[in-house]
Amino acid sequence: MANKKIKAIRGMNDVLPSQTPVWQYLESSVKAVLAGYGYKEIRMPIVEQTHLFKRSIGEVTDIVEKEMYTFEDRNGDSLTLRPEGTASCVRACEEHALLTNNQSPRLWYLGPMFRHERPQKGRYRQFFQIGVETFGIATPDIDAETILLTARLWQQLGIQDAVELQLNTIGSAQTRIDYKAALVEYLTPFKDQLDEDSQRRLETNPLRILDSKDRNTQQLLNDAPELHAFLDDESREHFAKLTQILDAAGVQYQINQRLVRGLDYYGKTVFEWVTDKLGSQGTVCAGGRYDGLVEQLGGKPTPAVGFAMGIERLILLLETLDVIPAAVNTTLDVYITALGSDTDQAALLLADKIRQQQPQLRIQTHCGGGSYKSQMKKAQSSSAHFVILMEDDDVAAQRVRIKSFTEDSEQVELNNDAVANWLATEISK
Repeated sequence: MANKKIKAIRGMNDVLPSQTPVWQYLESSVKAVLAGYGYKEIRMPIVEQTHLFKRSIGEVTDIVEKEMYTFEDRNGDSLTLRPEGTASCVRACEEHALLTNNQSPRLWYLGPMFRHERPQKGRYRQFFQIGVETFGIATPDIDAETILLTARLWQQLGIQDAVELQLNTIGSAQTRIDYKAALVEYLTPFKDQLDEDSQRRLETNPLRILDSKDRNTQQLLNDAPELHAFLDDESREHFAKLTQILDAAGVQYQINQRLVRGLDYYGKTVFEWVTDKLGSQGTVCAGGRYDGLVEQLGGKPTPAVGFAMGIERLILLLETLDVIPAAVNTTLDVYITALGSDTDQAALLLADKIRQQQPQLRIQTHCGGGSYKSQMKKAQSSSAHFVILMEDDDVAAQRVRIKSFTEDSEQVELNNDAVANWLATEISK
């Protein structure tokens, strides 16, 4: 009996070689924008102590209650695969004293996050995020910069017309305490009409009811007290200055008083970039201000703001809008065949000579022998722009024959020393 094949865990997907060029294109685009704003990369482990997330995200959030991958290691310590990156970034900054001496680091990170959710298109159990965090700046100009940064990225990716900025302020801690009390008082008589999750949240995390996707619950909220009626003066001024900057920069936004985000550490500014092109999974980037989190995790009071964007959803949006540059999917510039009995060594040495002279060229050398027909079939399937034909006579004469797979192309014969420059010139056309 044959051994049963082992498959990937549900909701945790392989990214295949045919897909990675698009991932690399998106990642490099984001990195270039971040570099232009002076942000530096930080890399954190994917496993943290469980109480890091309970203390930061909140014990009565869906993430902590339902979605975290938590286990005991061999020492009996409770560990968790990170469900988000902000708490890990704060922990790293505190542990390595990055927030001391009035430092204001602006950081970014990239990597997998883990949540046990029901897998669906655009929502997975292992998903990749690019996160951005800034520390030590309390004024709304840094809130604005994080939003301007993302707006610039959407322009570079060609998706600016497909995303909308949803913006809100949830005020100070006292604002939220007062508003929660008013919201609970309003909703309690309608408790039986709320969806099941909202009934539970009414006792544990009432602000999250505002984010319910249940249509009946949303209708009940139409007559609920408005959060902005409870704002403190400082939060009002902060939000007014933020919107003033966005208006001056020409960034359009929609104020959404029901936008609260799903993590307890947020305060004041919260925002989401959403699209209607991906069905129910419409949020492609989200974040906000979390001025109390550093102190909550044992550090000194430190203002902070950040956001995270989902790579899978952004790629899905790029594909849906068909805005991925054609060059992204080009895998090779040159495929070198070895068609004689003594050509394998010569082909490898020629490839390295070309790479040394023109390191930007992508070259693959045929290995393993085979007939002319089989080698040309592999050359064609490689999607290379050019194929270099090498037979024993070519090796002896120190020459090559080059052919393009485009229609009506003529075969070109060149001396070995001229090949690299010729290829670079032709491919750059």
